[in-house]
Amino acid sequence: MSNRWYQLSVLMTCASTLAIIGTVVSADAEGPQQYALAEVIALALEHNPAVAGAQGAVRQSLGQQVAAGAYLNPSISGSTGRGSIRDPSTGVKITERTVTVEQPLEWQGKRRARQQAADAGAAGANAAMDETRLNVIAETKVAFYHVLLAQRDVELSSQSLTMVEEVLRTVKARVAAGDATVFETMKATVEVQKATKEVARAQNALVVVRAKLDMVTSGTLGKQFSIQGDFEPLQQGLDLEVLSTRAMEQHPTLRRLTKLVEQAEFSTTLEKESRIPNVTVQGNYHREAGDESVTAGLSVPLPLWYRRQGEIETALGARHRAEAERLRAQNEISQAITQHVQDVRTATEQLQVFETGLLKQAEQTLRVARISFKQGVASLLDLLDSQRVYRQTLLEYVQARADLSIALARLERAVGGI
Repeated sequence: MSNRWYQLSVLMTCASTLAIIGTVVSADAEGPQQYALAEVIALALEHNPAVAGAQGAVRQSLGQQVAAGAYLNPSISGSTGRGSIRDPSTGVKITERTVTVEQPLEWQGKRRARQQAADAGAAGANAAMDETRLNVIAETKVAFYHVLLAQRDVELSSQSLTMVEEVLRTVKARVAAGDATVFETMKATVEVQKATKEVARAQNALVVVRAKLDMVTSGTLGKQFSIQGDFEPLQQGLDLEVLSTRAMEQHPTLRRLTKLVEQAEFSTTLEKESRIPNVTVQGNYHREAGDESVTAGLSVPLPLWYRRQGEIETALGARHRAEAERLRAQNEISQAITQHVQDVRTATEQLQVFETGLLKQAEQTLRVARISFKQGVASLLDLLDSQRVYRQTLLEYVQARADLSIALARLERAVGGI
């Protein structure tokens, strides 16, 4: 019986091991996971630490709002002990006790200014959250297009390697038939080595930019992944004046800095209102041997020597600094919009050159060179040059498309949204 149980356990272990191996093999057979742009952006917004930091700032501002709306707490104190009348002595002994209750009353102007400053801070934190999301999306798009460009570079390099390997085989066949010299085989072999080196360079560049995209998502994409999608299409009719006006109205950076200015203004008002001291209402009950009393009173600090001049000056300085920061941001955003609009126009003009004739010319030149080489009219050097020019033209075309997409992503960030 024990042998049967042992055999059964061995069979179950083998079965589970085969199942695990099958799962691993099937996972490897599927290849690296592919991500679209929208999926990568969603992962970045979910896992990027900058977004988590902005969320923490929003939560912090909500807590400050709660604190700004709170009322001052009362305080109560008491004391007790045995007491008696000694002079003249009457023999009276009693437990003496004293209870004091104090309630500070805050000046309404001070309370209102503090609440307004907290509200402005919360609005600024929400604007900062929008600003962070905008920056993360733009950073993700730029990294995505760099990976897409690197993938296309690998594809073009691999295609070029395939073409020169085909040429090498053709040259070797000609040499074997006596129609070409060994020197042509050497030239074709050197070209294959160059193409192989280009493939290695493109693959290494792909690893680097893929790591950058994975970093934007905090490593959620993994070590092995690929992306699918295409570059942004051509954009026409970008009005610089309209885009600048829209940015001044909606950009989250300017909204955040505007709320920072408002918060500094309310903080200045708070410090000015704080020159009026709080009033503390007091109630007192006292019981001792031969006496019992209930009293009430007020406690008012007198601001005779110091009236918060330092705090007011600090708040004024913070407000001026916030206004200067907002003006600087406006100038930088206007300059960035101008630059990125010009980048979009430049990339668009380059793409038009490629699409209106340059791509077709390079393709036709390569086709003619192939036919001429097969017929013995063109030399090996002419064919290799035409292949090199064709690959370089395709790579420059893809680079122009990537430049357009990156310029559009950066323009979107400069404007403050789509």
